[in-house]
Amino acid sequence: MKYPEFFDEVETISMQDPLSNVLGAFENGELTFHYLDVVKAAGHSCPTVAGAYLMTLKALKALYPHGMPVRGDIKVAFKEPMEEGVAGVIGNVISQITGATDKSGFKGLNGRFARHSLMDFSAPISASARFSRVDTGASVDLYYNPNVVPPLPDMQTLMQKVMNARAEPEDIKAFGIFWQERVERILLDNADNEEMIRVAVNA
Repeated sequence: MKYPEFFDEVETISMQDPLSNVLGAFENGELTFHYLDVVKAAGHSCPTVAGAYLMTLKALKALYPHGMPVRGDIKVAFKEPMEEGVAGVIGNVISQITGATDKSGFKGLNGRFARHSLMDFSAPISASARFSRVDTGASVDLYYNPNVVPPLPDMQTLMQKVMNARAEPEDIKAFGIFWQERVERILLDNADNEEMIRVAVNA
């Protein structure tokens, strides 16, 4: 399996999952997510998938500054409806990492380890997403604007060819390279750029 080398340079996210510990999936319930993991699940790498991954990474760092984040103990809210824009795509990426789902998730074991009802859409917030700890109620708002990292001009030209089914094989290959070049700039060069992604800790 071949993929862009920069995928392996993206910071990983480590979690402690009590459910996986009880069910013997991972020793001590400890697991690590790589950017490649979410790309496999989404089926593609794009500014939306990259932004969802970065928002989760930064939110968990802010919510758990002194320990490992607890999977299944995190609620996530979005201002958009699930069906609007890319809200559903972002929700899927965040769900994969945090375990949070709306109504479709695991119902729990005798009232413990439930994963459903931890994700809300159409929430009354102004941020791109709000992450909250179930145990303490602490929350952070994430603001993500991928337009701060624009695509290269050549990518726009190739995109028109691809979208209009006029692209030759070499055009498609070049388009993919330009596309991932932008994703790389988002994930590596601008990961700490507060104009692109900002964390606001709620009082």
